[in-house]
Amino acid sequence: MKILVMGAGAVGAYFGARLVQAGEEVYFCARGENLRVLRERGLELKSFKGDATLAVRATDRPGEFAPYDLILFCVKSYDTMAAARALAGCLAPDSVVMTLQNGVENEDALATVFSRSAVMGGNARVGAEMVAPGKLVHTAAGIIEFGELDGSETPRALKFAEMFRRAGILGELTHDLKTIRWYKLMGNNGTNPVSALGRCTVGESLNDPDGRALMRRLMLEVVAVGRAEGAKMSEQDADRHLEQIGRHPNVNAIKPSTLQDVERGKRLEYDAICGAVIRAARRHGIDVPATETVNALLKLLDAARERP
Repeated sequence: MKILVMGAGAVGAYFGARLVQAGEEVYFCARGENLRVLRERGLELKSFKGDATLAVRATDRPGEFAPYDLILFCVKSYDTMAAARALAGCLAPDSVVMTLQNGVENEDALATVFSRSAVMGGNARVGAEMVAPGKLVHTAAGIIEFGELDGSETPRALKFAEMFRRAGILGELTHDLKTIRWYKLMGNNGTNPVSALGRCTVGESLNDPDGRALMRRLMLEVVAVGRAEGAKMSEQDADRHLEQIGRHPNVNAIKPSTLQDVERGKRLEYDAICGAVIRAARRHGIDVPATETVNALLKLLDAARERP
């Protein structure tokens, strides 16, 4: 299958690498020094599942090798519209743009550029970090949960599921995309703000009683909002999720993406996480004070990045 990874950061690079190893025809859309290194030296993957150095095909012009059967859309959420417009003419008939981004609003955003039938939603369940251009460290998980927007089980979705299975990255082909997307947002809303503001890994956050309590409160606010939005969630989901990530053997090394961005002085992706929760909460008249607080702090931290 001919695949474009739109955004060769940690998430895109990891799943693209696994698809390359499975023999798929993969192209990485990257920028700057990362693009140069991918072209000249390939992608260096260090993983608890085994290390590898892969020769890859990379470009900064997504139309260069179009059309594609599948586009894994992995850019930061604040770049969604610009990146989507750059993909004009890149889709083959009945091909798909699959968002693996944070948040729950990108599917609708992509559907304003592409036909709704050409969009799928998905979760990237992976702990990974680009520690240098072309150098990826994989610390946890490594699967994709995805599905059609209407929950149907289509031939193309089954084809993608089989391809992901061969590559060792299939998590689930879901019939309830809304629930799994809000469940992922629940985890992100708990771990990303606390780790970013506390400058600590997920394990360090969990090991501190106050940090753990704050993570749980942030997750419970998402549960309340997600249920109002139609997701099948309960308070027990938050406790189970905290217990699950706490048992991970590499939990003390896991850095959420927002913490990685803080450390690199990059723009922060708080609006797609906390902001999405706040916008949905206001639609339903639900109070989310903890999420509003960390959202305000992340906004101030992001603004400080641009000051001399």
